[in-house]
Amino acid sequence: MTLVSFRGRANYTNLSRYSELSEKTYRRWFEKELSFIEFNRLGNSEIIPHSAVKIAVMDASFISKSGDKTYGLGKFYNGKQGKAETGLEISTLAIVDVDFNTAYHVSTRQTPVQSKDVDGTRVTEYLRHFKDDCQILPREIRYLLTDAYYTKQLFTHGVLECGYHQIGKMRCDANLRYLYTGEQKPKGRRRSYAGKMVIGDVSQLDFAGEKEGVKVYTAIVNCVTLKRNIRIVYLQYNNGYALLFSTDTELEAMTIYRYYKARFQIEFLFRDAKQFTGLTDCQARSESALHSHFNACFTALNLIKWQDRQLSPQRKPISVSSWKHRFFNTLMIERISSNFALDLSLIKSSPLYEELCNFGAIAA
Repeated sequence: MTLVSFRGRANYTNLSRYSELSEKTYRRWFEKELSFIEFNRLGNSEIIPHSAVKIAVMDASFISKSGDKTYGLGKFYNGKQGKAETGLEISTLAIVDVDFNTAYHVSTRQTPVQSKDVDGTRVTEYLRHFKDDCQILPREIRYLLTDAYYTKQLFTHGVLECGYHQIGKMRCDANLRYLYTGEQKPKGRRRSYAGKMVIGDVSQLDFAGEKEGVKVYTAIVNCVTLKRNIRIVYLQYNNGYALLFSTDTELEAMTIYRYYKARFQIEFLFRDAKQFTGLTDCQARSESALHSHFNACFTALNLIKWQDRQLSPQRKPISVSSWKHRFFNTLMIERISSNFALDLSLIKSSPLYEELCNFGAIAA
């Protein structure tokens, strides 16, 4: 709860200023193991309705960090700068309520510099993360949404082995082939493909519809890289195009488009955790303490989202900054009450108390 009410940097020294725990206590307890994934599972299952359309989302984010003794320090791609830089990387698995258009954290793991497998890569570690933690996902989830970096044979086949379908984005130079549906020769090998697909040529694609100025085309093609048939969704808009795919060839094109738009909600998790719950402020260097810090920051963000949804069941934009103000004001009032032995039972029933808690908040 300190992570949702503190101000400044989320290091051990500053956290001790906003709670009754000492800096040494924070350092010691961050080294201990806590089942964040189970805690998030219980909270998400209470907040997200069973009938809601849900998808799983996975992505990685760069964390600025220095120190020769810091675990996992290495060269990772920083999307903000558009190049590889020295720091840390985290892999995050989240659930997106498509109807409510909001992402909720499930688990986060730090990406090691060297894979635990002898011939493994970082994609191997991403797949290991998903295989280990996908068991905690609700049973009704069938699709994992990823960006273009995860469109690799190793990862895609691993997701399918776990019983899920992958929906992702393809590169502009993707090697795709149309399936041959014409008459076959009476003798010889049957013809499977009808030529290579030219990205941008929609003459052989089926028009699925138009939404928000985006024209949607689709077809079932063969992907040479993934070595399987997939459904591709070609999005055409004024400023360019995008090429999506799904390993579930029976899924409708407009549904794929809707799900992939919802995938972007995980980016708000990264943004809010970095801005408001101190994701990049950790003083820790050990693997266990870093793991606790990363998951604690996202879990604190979950606490804010859970409370916001409980109070406002209808979909509306959430202001994490406003919630931080409310929690800080409440903490300050409770501290004054405790130090001066004041009974706030009667005061809390007054509308002025709520107004005082909202002091400085952007949204009421």
